[in-house]
Amino acid sequence: MRRLILGHTTEFTLLAVMVVLCIGLSFGTDRFLTISNAFDVLNVSAVNIIFAVGLLVVLISGGIDISFAVAASVVQYVTALALGALGGGNWAEGFIIAGAVGIGLGLINAALVYRLHIISIVATISTFNIFFGLLMFFTKGVSIYDLPEWLTTRVVFFEHEMADGSWVELTLPVVVMILCCFATWFMISRTTIGRQLYAFGDNPEGARRFGINIGAMHYISFGWLGLMAGIAGLMQAHYAEEVVPNALYGRELDVLAATVLGGARLGGGKGSVIGCVLGVLMVSITQNGLNLMGVSPFAFKMIVGAIILIAITLSSARIDKLLPFLAKSNDKRGSSHS
Repeated sequence: MRRLILGHTTEFTLLAVMVVLCIGLSFGTDRFLTISNAFDVLNVSAVNIIFAVGLLVVLISGGIDISFAVAASVVQYVTALALGALGGGNWAEGFIIAGAVGIGLGLINAALVYRLHIISIVATISTFNIFFGLLMFFTKGVSIYDLPEWLTTRVVFFEHEMADGSWVELTLPVVVMILCCFATWFMISRTTIGRQLYAFGDNPEGARRFGINIGAMHYISFGWLGLMAGIAGLMQAHYAEEVVPNALYGRELDVLAATVLGGARLGGGKGSVIGCVLGVLMVSITQNGLNLMGVSPFAFKMIVGAIILIAITLSSARIDKLLPFLAKSNDKRGSSHS
């Protein structure tokens, strides 16, 4: 147990902060600490978590991407138009189109970084503006409300009415989010590609000398984020029942902050899916609690920013400083072996 905690300092610290935060918010409103509200938070967070696990792979490889939310908006429009041309389509065609377009946009970023040797943040700032500019130019900012019926119909896998009349629902975006999290975890934790991504992010020159295909690392990481952005865009259209050109605009920084909060290192070579999910959930829980307490939305960013700063500071501290008994126990164990 001690080794598990020491190996996942950030995740355990973040979880502890979330527990304290939930207890504090529960005193502010009796509606916060309920099962129905917990599911509401999960449903609302699904799209951002899908974004986050995609971004995690890019961060692990040592890159950074801030164009994924705008790319998802492009995916929404292209998918909606393609489905219209196909006479409505279905879920399978929707996922294939959204995933393919998302991957294509991700590969554009990878090509700029790998082929043209442009720093990833500079490349994605450029594509952020290019993607959004093209989207607004061709759509003229007009939303699409006439979507296929299958896309706008709520898909509920589980629902239950609570004693207070509220409903607990497990919706399609949450199920898709769980599948995306599992797929990302499997790739980075159980495959050779995942190990190579960590190695490349931690020491690019060493990875190159070891024979790791650098180009493949760029294309895989940005392509994976593109795939997740495509799926997230489709889920956002399903959740909102419409396609709005600027609906996802601005989410990139929130997701980036939450992913870093969850332990992903901007320099590469570090990060986990569970930490990533906890980071997004903590931001969502904070916003949800403040909203239920009637706090002005204008104060959200300030308060959430402060909590993120505090949580990152705590998660950056050594676990043996936060839990002295662990350090003492380790010292005693070491002396006994000597």
